[in-house]
Amino acid sequence: MSTKRIAGPEIERLIQLLAKVPGLGPRSARRAALHLIKKKEQLLSPLAAAMNEAVDKVRICSTCGNVDTADPCMVCTDPRRDGATIIVVEDVSDLWALERSTAMNARYHVLGGTLSPLDGVGPDDLTIGKLVDRVAAGGVTEVILAVNATVEGQTTAHYVTDRLAGLSVRVTRLAHGVPVGGELDYLDEGTIAAALKSRTAF
Repeated sequence: MSTKRIAGPEIERLIQLLAKVPGLGPRSARRAALHLIKKKEQLLSPLAAAMNEAVDKVRICSTCGNVDTADPCMVCTDPRRDGATIIVVEDVSDLWALERSTAMNARYHVLGGTLSPLDGVGPDDLTIGKLVDRVAAGGVTEVILAVNATVEGQTTAHYVTDRLAGLSVRVTRLAHGVPVGGELDYLDEGTIAAALKSRTAF
């Protein structure tokens, strides 16, 4: 039994493309498409123009892997940043999350994922070699591994640490454990175990 079409192919294509955006399923995509169409002048037209401009101007930073309209990106060219510290992240979304915290004013390095032999992702598929070259060039005193606390993330962290072992750089990682405002009763066993191992003086 074939599904009835209720809209033209252009609208169907808009829905299909929106459904590919993370966080949007088919139903959410239909609602989003309908909202955009209803607000054609205020939303749909400006969004289409912004996306066309992004296609033409967005670049991947050849130094750190960030997404920007300039190469090198604004983070890499900012003279106020501490060039002696590099924070290593898995993806650009992690870089943006750390920037929102405004906790550090360092430089970054985006790996482009994590090591995952089951998915066919090896060291050559990530930018680990480029990170080693940046550190080997001098001026970097600390590399902070801000990868996710997953099996793949920890495997990647150990591999990066091994690759940097011959260089005179301090390698640290983010503390894992109880989040600010968290209650022990709601935490899983792995988080509690990590918090106990990473305990500090009070």
